[in-house]
Amino acid sequence: MERSEELFDRAKKVLPGGVNSPVRAYRAVGMTPRFISKADGAYIWDADGNRYIDYVCSWGPMILGHNHPIIREAVQEAIMDGLSFGAPTQREVEIAELMTRMVPHIEMVRMVNSGTEAVMSALRLARGATGREKIIKFEGCYHGHSDCMLVKAGSSAMAGGCPDSAGVPEGTAKDTLTAQYNDLESVQHLFDENPGQVACVIVEPVAANMGVVGPQPGFLEGLRAICDKEGALLIFDEVITGFRLAKGGAQEYFGVRADIVTFGKIIGGGMPVGAYGGSRELMEHVAPCGPVYQAGTLAGNPVAMAAGLAQLRYLNEHPEVYTTIAASADKLANGMRRAAETAGAGVQINQVGSLVAPFFTPDTVASFAGAKRSDLAKYASYFGKMLQRGIYLAPAQFEAMFVSCAHTDEDLEKTIAVAKEVFDQLYR
Repeated sequence: MERSEELFDRAKKVLPGGVNSPVRAYRAVGMTPRFISKADGAYIWDADGNRYIDYVCSWGPMILGHNHPIIREAVQEAIMDGLSFGAPTQREVEIAELMTRMVPHIEMVRMVNSGTEAVMSALRLARGATGREKIIKFEGCYHGHSDCMLVKAGSSAMAGGCPDSAGVPEGTAKDTLTAQYNDLESVQHLFDENPGQVACVIVEPVAANMGVVGPQPGFLEGLRAICDKEGALLIFDEVITGFRLAKGGAQEYFGVRADIVTFGKIIGGGMPVGAYGGSRELMEHVAPCGPVYQAGTLAGNPVAMAAGLAQLRYLNEHPEVYTTIAASADKLANGMRRAAETAGAGVQINQVGSLVAPFFTPDTVASFAGAKRSDLAKYASYFGKMLQRGIYLAPAQFEAMFVSCAHTDEDLEKTIAVAKEVFDQLYR
């Protein structure tokens, strides 16, 4: 890793922490980040030429694997006409039309440049449409780095928000209320304490930023019922689950309707992009139709739209993708469970669809409190040993493993075998 160390030393002089996003810094695992030089299929290569089986998949969007020919060719064709126009294009119309056909209850879409921007805009829309100011989020659910989302829960789920980052004014965070994921009572209590004031509830349908924690039976349905009763909107943050769990995302997968859905990089085939969508009635509150202002001069970038359109068309035409990746994730999760059991390891393997996460705790993980019981030092050791053996995972416990169409049985079997070796080392 000589080259990665050299690049990291250079990067620390010109980039805060040597990275452009905190999770890349490897601080949680006490290592030097690998600088990546290329990717193809299920594999990535670092600057020193080491090849890894990749389960980060650019944090989820590479559902078809890296450098898929249909996406690469779409991008190559698009760039021949220019990189950016700051004006309407045919492709952004086509991808919006396709999204409204694929995703239940979505009639209109607004393109933005990132998942953070999509969430920020969706919250503004919810407040503008309802005339209310407070929002409810869940401890351990990440919705990007806009000010009102950088809120840490207090000692009680019933407390209001306080800033969780320097630079966030307390006034910005005071209207963010925090509940407990998979706990409907904590949500109802917040509504009861703030009657007629809550604009929306925002949730990751699968909490994939505390590892992978799925909704317990009735949780999402309960959120829908509470929002309907209280006159609030339900926002699904599908930056991770959108077009990954199913063609129609979590709404299709769980059979629960959201009022607004936010999307991220998967709709750009991995290129920087985001979007939010909802009913025509709601979305026509957005400028220039309505009074909720939101703009982006480079939103709907033609190259990103070409990549995203190619990927979404493929997924729409090949629904068997979802059966394939879910079966692969099943194989991976079950194999890791057997490996942990054989080693006598107190490890929980959570899985929903093509999302997988190990937790280094003997207890079931169904909430952020449960996720926090995972042994972070054990995860750091596990991460380092897996990396040394050619398995590339997220350098932090509270992230997901992503399975793609490109992962072969051989890749999965190797990963399971390596995990067994590592569990044996850590627990025997």
